[in-house]
Amino acid sequence: MTPPALRVLSLGAGVQSTTLLLLSVQGRLPRLDAAVFADTGWEPAAVYAHLDRLEREVAAPAGIPILRTGGGSIRADALDPAHRFASMPLFVRNPDGTVGMIRRQCTDEYKLKKIKKKVRALLGYPGRQRVPAGVFAEQWVGISRDEFTRAKDSGLRYAVNRHPLLELDWTRTDCLRFLARHGWAHTPKSACIGCPFHSDAQWRHMRDHQPDEWADAVAFDHAIRQGNRRGTATGSPLLGQAYLHRSCRPLDQAPIDRVSAHEWKQRQGSLLDLLADQADEDGPVGCSPWTCRSEDPDALAGVAV
Repeated sequence: MTPPALRVLSLGAGVQSTTLLLLSVQGRLPRLDAAVFADTGWEPAAVYAHLDRLEREVAAPAGIPILRTGGGSIRADALDPAHRFASMPLFVRNPDGTVGMIRRQCTDEYKLKKIKKKVRALLGYPGRQRVPAGVFAEQWVGISRDEFTRAKDSGLRYAVNRHPLLELDWTRTDCLRFLARHGWAHTPKSACIGCPFHSDAQWRHMRDHQPDEWADAVAFDHAIRQGNRRGTATGSPLLGQAYLHRSCRPLDQAPIDRVSAHEWKQRQGSLLDLLADQADEDGPVGCSPWTCRSEDPDALAGVAV
């Protein structure tokens, strides 16, 4: 089999991708040539701080560049009437009272396209240059055994997805234990501040521990009630009303204080078990470009899309 020209990590700066970077630096996995962080411009401050520390303490000393895409902001674009907007999967209450969801374009626009562009450039074929047959990057994606159903191919000849954690048979718990042993116990979840796929536990944690980001999300939620500003400005307003929370109530009034049975069970376990499974049954543990929660039927339970 033809070896890859490069090994590139799709770095979300969450638990699984951080684990892969550390395993590579330690020599337990092959050496990476680069890590690519797809920046939507609206990640929590903790994620940017974690990324800076990873670069400073792990990647740079090992000679692995962390390449940050971006240059824009999904939040600003949604509220700019002059900007083309790739829609977020907002929940919508239709005029007849039913609940639906806006088609999700943000993952492709703000993450996948920019990762693909960066990988092509790393291979030496930027823009629309044809990548020769047999030239490809091995693209690592942080999928652990407990979410193996979300592993998929990239669909690209020049960027072939590989899932090293599945090869190691590691779960998210294994990753957390590994990170804790090596000084990275407080690795955050990577997802936009205003991601509609946040679980109630995630919204609650933001409200109680990240007041500035909570205020930001609440303000955004109120601002997008009629959809993105570009649609309204061009005469294509949303027919219903848009919300960040699946209850289709303003975020600061949404029923996020309910505790699911899964979350209650977590509270009875050990601290490590709590850390190992932080998401409740309603939502994801984070956001990866190749594993958007919108493709998970459990995330859309009860929502007509």
